[in-house]
Amino acid sequence: QVKLVESGGGLVQTGGSLRLSCAASGNISSIDTMGWYRQSPGKQREPVATMNTSGSTKYADSVRGRFTIARDNDKITVYLQMNSLQPEDSAVYYCIADSVVAGTFSILRSWGQGTQVTVSS
Repeated sequence: QVKLVESGGGLVQTGGSLRLSCAASGNISSIDTMGWYRQSPGKQREPVATMNTSGSTKYADSVRGRFTIARDNDKITVYLQMNSLQPEDSAVYYCIADSVVAGTFSILRSWGQGTQVTVSS
């Protein structure tokens, strides 16, 4: 089991910046990919950015060039630096961690509790 705890959300004006953090605990040795999803009211949860242990990253087109994901593998912490925030970035942001199930090719995804980001216009 992996437990994820996010922090860093809040209220910011359009054009501002926020940095989200997510710390993992528990069976951290099994973690491969960590990242962020978000969900705004009435919309499906969507991927924002991910990074695996090799440092390969993926970004949603809507955030590429504005958001940067980083990861501290020693501390099993993932960060999301969000710049040039827009009202459409307002959402609950969820941290994810994908763990390899020992002895299998299966992946188990853990979710954080979410942190609210609100961008005022």
